[in-house]
Amino acid sequence: MHTIAIVSQKGGAGKTTLAINLAAAAEQSGFTALVIDTDPQATASQWSAWRQGLPPEVIDSAPPRIAAKVEAARAQGARTIVIDTPPHADTAATRAVEVADLVLIPCRPSAFDLAAIKTTVQLVKLLGKQGWVVFTAGPSFAPRMYEEATALINSFGINVCPHILSDRAAYRHASAAGKTVLEFEPNGRAAWEIAQLHTWTCAHALITTCAQVGSAVR
Repeated sequence: MHTIAIVSQKGGAGKTTLAINLAAAAEQSGFTALVIDTDPQATASQWSAWRQGLPPEVIDSAPPRIAAKVEAARAQGARTIVIDTPPHADTAATRAVEVADLVLIPCRPSAFDLAAIKTTVQLVKLLGKQGWVVFTAGPSFAPRMYEEATALINSFGINVCPHILSDRAAYRHASAAGKTVLEFEPNGRAAWEIAQLHTWTCAHALITTCAQVGSAVR
């Protein structure tokens, strides 16, 4: 059982795409998943409406209610909870990070996007949470570019997830059809990327949860 906050102060980073596909990967793995949509634009909620009741479930929430909705979802059996946050919303981001076991910061590997995540990184560090930057919407193979971007992010005092979500048309086509990439193109590269990222997030959320339990016992 874990809660993942998807946070970035930069618009267009792919937060909603990451949130709905990670939740779908959890469902495909046999876990009940929930997306909490805190964005006033309600993109995830609109996508859910297009699906006409198919999982993962998406509910909306005002920032002050995030913690209560996470607890209610856990009580009702949700195993994976993904919180989708809007850009430039400090309150929603703060509340999401506070309740998260793991924070993912999606970021395009461009100079402007990399510079813009400093505020988000500072928030994650201030709240003492485990955060990782996930590269999104970049080229599938550009090792030098990713090495340079990783070095810059590491200088901010945060780590980079080893799994990249490349710029693939499948993400756009799937969302427009009210689907996930796992459904739209199950044997495609986008589906493989999401599956790999989901496995990785489960492992890191488990490590964090175990560490918290150990601290409580001590």
